[in-house]
Amino acid sequence: MIWLYTITSVCIVSLISFVGALVLVVKKNKLEHFLLYFVSFSVGALLGDVFLHIIPKITEEHGFSYQIGLYFLLGIVIFFIIEKFVHWHHCHHVDHSHEHKLKPLAITNLVGDGFHNFLDGVIIAAAFMVSLPVGIATTVAVILHEVPQEIGDFGVLLYAGFSKAKALLFNFLSAALAILGAVITLLISNSVPGLELVLLAIAGGGFVYIAGSDLIPELHKECKWCNSLYQLLMLILGIAIMAGLVFLE
Repeated sequence: MIWLYTITSVCIVSLISFVGALVLVVKKNKLEHFLLYFVSFSVGALLGDVFLHIIPKITEEHGFSYQIGLYFLLGIVIFFIIEKFVHWHHCHHVDHSHEHKLKPLAITNLVGDGFHNFLDGVIIAAAFMVSLPVGIATTVAVILHEVPQEIGDFGVLLYAGFSKAKALLFNFLSAALAILGAVITLLISNSVPGLELVLLAIAGGGFVYIAGSDLIPELHKECKWCNSLYQLLMLILGIAIMAGLVFLE
């Protein structure tokens, strides 16, 4: 059943890549307004998954040891490296006066995003190996942070000169690497005892990094108190949903 739950979840996550098509049918200002609240919701879900599901489950199995702390920090470092790689190439390849230089930007973005999606598959598989509720909570958290990311990735591919159809196709192929990550993790799990808890701790660090480094700074760009209040409510809603999933355990 672990295989069924995991593969189904990563297939759903991969299909999220097609949400990028929203940029074609929704006005930019409305899309940005909608995404900002979705980002708030995603922050709550990611942090809720870490502190209400991942950490309690790891603590229950092994306690929160020095080694587990290192694995969480490793997750932060891994995601920092991935983003640094993507941003470094972005800065070196974007040149508005030379369109032929935009293709490397697209390739770099696809490689970085593909590795990120591969890790998502690994994380989801590891979560389902721990328990069904942790797997469901982690899948929900991944889906929520993938929506704004996939819309952004689709926009980068269009900017780099890809046609709409080609951008959707390559974005999906990149997202589908989550399936590969999940399959590899499930295949080697029996030969590496305790692998799922190590990967879950690394995932926890990654989720904290994504929420704190990528998403929360975006929310602080909004200065209107009314919109900020809505952001806070959406953030709390994300945490509440993760808290509600605890009762499935």
